[in-house]
Amino acid sequence: MIAVRSDEELAIIRKAGRILARIMQQVIKNSVRSGKTTKEIDELAYRLIEEAGAEPAFLNYRGYPATICTSINEEVVHGIPSSRKLVEGDIVSLDLGLRYQGFYVDMAITVGVGKVSSQANKLIKVTQKALEKGIYFARQGYRVGDISSTIQQFVESHKFSVVRQFVGHGIGKNLHEEPEIPNFGKPCSGPVLEAGMVLAIEPMVNYGSWECEILSDGWTAVTKDRSLSAHFEHTVIVGIKKPEVVTCL
Repeated sequence: MIAVRSDEELAIIRKAGRILARIMQQVIKNSVRSGKTTKEIDELAYRLIEEAGAEPAFLNYRGYPATICTSINEEVVHGIPSSRKLVEGDIVSLDLGLRYQGFYVDMAITVGVGKVSSQANKLIKVTQKALEKGIYFARQGYRVGDISSTIQQFVESHKFSVVRQFVGHGIGKNLHEEPEIPNFGKPCSGPVLEAGMVLAIEPMVNYGSWECEILSDGWTAVTKDRSLSAHFEHTVIVGIKKPEVVTCL
């Protein structure tokens, strides 16, 4: 069952999205630079969420030990913050969620640390554009497969690959709800979307093969061929005429 939210519930989700986007902007501005540790990024994210009267969505979720996921270079998702320092040329994917007045929102962005390679820059731009193209279909009457297939086709047209092991999802009273939203698939397939559904759409794109593996920490996913990976995500309300991105920076 895919939840359709009431106007009152959507108003809370919109406010939560604005809070999360503002926090993400502050994290990027104040922490994403050479010499900063990913632990410092995590500490800032926790403090900002607490100051906003919200709760971290990820901390202790299924045992995850931090507030934010910091995935660097070949790390795809769920990178655990540590004493590792960012260095010039890194790309870092920041995945952050919060709970506000009983509702969850979730977003991710990949940014470069200083000057990055042309390959990394292209990967980031293609992944961000893939998200935009997928979001277009978050409208009443389309199907989940329209989002999924559009993302896959765009990414593969640039000779990159979409991750299969991790997918987008519905979001609301729980961090992960129905439906699953793969970043690959066939058009005109999957559940039909209705206005008022809330989705977390999140392409993860690899420079090389789509295959991933999990490191010994039990969380950090990396590309199997150790190629670069990028990740973008927004929380989106399905609309009648157009989608509404609630975590827009």
